[in-house]
Amino acid sequence: MAGKQVRVFLVDGKVGGLTTAEIMTWTGQLLKGARKDLGRIRERREARKTGVYIPLGEDEETGKTKAYIGQSDNVAKRLSTHDQNKDFWSEVVVITSKDSNLTSAHVRWLESKLIGMAKAIGRVPLENGNEPTGGADLPEADASDMEEFVRQLEILLPVLGVDVLRGRATRPPAGAPSAAQTAPAGPGGPLPVAESEPDRAVEVSPVFRLVQMPGAQAQVIDGEFTDLAGSEAAAQMPDRDGYKASSAKQYKVRQGQHRDLVADGSIAVGTDGTARLTRDVVFGSPSAAGAVIAGRVSMNGRINWLTDDNVTYGSWESGSTGESGSTG
Repeated sequence: MAGKQVRVFLVDGKVGGLTTAEIMTWTGQLLKGARKDLGRIRERREARKTGVYIPLGEDEETGKTKAYIGQSDNVAKRLSTHDQNKDFWSEVVVITSKDSNLTSAHVRWLESKLIGMAKAIGRVPLENGNEPTGGADLPEADASDMEEFVRQLEILLPVLGVDVLRGRATRPPAGAPSAAQTAPAGPGGPLPVAESEPDRAVEVSPVFRLVQMPGAQAQVIDGEFTDLAGSEAAAQMPDRDGYKASSAKQYKVRQGQHRDLVADGSIAVGTDGTARLTRDVVFGSPSAAGAVIAGRVSMNGRINWLTDDNVTYGSWESGSTGESGSTG
């Protein structure tokens, strides 16, 4: 994959202030800012254009990030409405074009596309209710340009810490024909296996299986260790005694992560007591992924995740094949 030169400008000269971002030779531009700076955001030239906006904030029930995706002929004015009617958001990203060539038709198409992708990936829950229609079909050349516009957003949004498009779809976008494969039947029937959109290049590693639970599969996707949809998982992590203080604290952390995944439907538990992932789940490390999925206090993920050729994750990561697998 060719390198990308990304320009990030801290308007206030500090992290957390207004930030602009762009990619060389690309016409798009992004502006990110906190809700407390909404007055300044509305004064920015970028925000007074036709564009798409993504307010983000914390879900009070889960503590996780949620978002809304909308479009307007004048984003600054629309954000004023959201300031009064939507309480959840604490920051916003504005997506516009440097050359002012984005029309109302373009941003309606873009809004629909981004909502469909975000919901298919399922990483960041959306506040959007009804699926937008996307307006009239764009001319073929415009549609091609907008597909390229989206590909650049997939690169640039994560640079700003916005992960609504990061990962792979575990179900087809609304209205699209399903091309998803299915995993072996789990609780409630077959579960989707993660796949990328046909026109999207997603950097992935080989598939790794967990020694203690061969039905659990993972890959490094877009640089993140990801347990795949359809993977087997522990159905529960009950309270346990007998751990030393440090291990007891670690178990509580893993137990909480597992409980959250069950609560939000990411782990589906069947009537037969088996459980599987309903979507891709990103973890901070292979060890954390292995511990939560297997229901353990800890695990050395570098040696317990293996490819079908018995190459450990640690060996793959270091570019060697000298390590052998171990149950740890």
